[in-house]
Amino acid sequence: MTDRHHHAEHHGHGHGGGPPARFWEQVKHAVTPHSHESADIVDSTLEASARGMRALWISFAGLMVTALAQAIVVVLSGSVALLGDTLHNFADSLTAVPLAIAFLLGRRAATRRFTYGLGRSEDLAGLAILLVMFASAVLAAWTAIDRLLHPRDMSALGWVAAAAVAGFLGNEAVARYRIRIGREIGSAALVADGLHARTDGFTSLAVLLAAGGSWAGWRWADPVVGLLITLAILSVLWGAAKEVFSRMLDAVDPALVDAAEQTLAATPGVRGVDTIRLRWVGHTLVAESELDVDPALTLLQAHTIAHDAERRLAHALPRLNQALIHTHSAEHHQPATP
Repeated sequence: MTDRHHHAEHHGHGHGGGPPARFWEQVKHAVTPHSHESADIVDSTLEASARGMRALWISFAGLMVTALAQAIVVVLSGSVALLGDTLHNFADSLTAVPLAIAFLLGRRAATRRFTYGLGRSEDLAGLAILLVMFASAVLAAWTAIDRLLHPRDMSALGWVAAAAVAGFLGNEAVARYRIRIGREIGSAALVADGLHARTDGFTSLAVLLAAGGSWAGWRWADPVVGLLITLAILSVLWGAAKEVFSRMLDAVDPALVDAAEQTLAATPGVRGVDTIRLRWVGHTLVAESELDVDPALTLLQAHTIAHDAERRLAHALPRLNQALIHTHSAEHHQPATP
């Protein structure tokens, strides 16, 4: 017996005893191919995208204000370290654009060409963020090396220090907000963008060292700190790249797999979980599983078990959007003995 069930709705079908009419309704439901379209799931996905969009635009506004203020101080002071920090703030604010496009695309319904929808456009947005981070690191390094070869005094040291503190506070606030929302809605790209903002916050503190060194008369302090900022950016770029590429290669947290397997195994009527697969599509999960059930069960009974397993799995994995449950008897998959 085989039952393939596509998850998209949380409601009870009431599989149980009853009048003949009710029984035939159950049989018809069990043998008719169907796909549930749940308003709850759709609303949840749209709400997640809306929260992501709010996080993007709020943080975009905050970073733009910080970057513009720092840019004015860069012109006044000529600080290479502050220039690198300002470039990062501008770059980080501009990464809101590809992410916003990805969130909008993720809302579009699946089609016969894009059968899973366009949720994985977030992975492409993650790549765009990585490229922006890399480009800003290269520009900061080039500027710092040029300043080492052609030293110049830094002026307006007090304003540079103030801009550094403002940059740290602004970036850390944005980082915490983006990372929290990204983890809550399951968006690796938004988490990576939050990590990028956190890097900018710590590099802002490094600008204080450059200002202190210039105040002490060390002309080399500003470009050296600029190079250290570049190394810090590359370090976070590496961590963000692992996150983004892992998502692109369908990596999931093993704890999610364990939770799904334990939930399915605990479903009444399930003798074992033969396979369980999870993948992220945007910021929602898709699951596939094969469950071992008693070969003496009827098609209707197997269907009931599959639907119960699907319902339990949806409660165990809050970000689950689709589940394909296949029930079969393990005996039928054993090789024949000679």
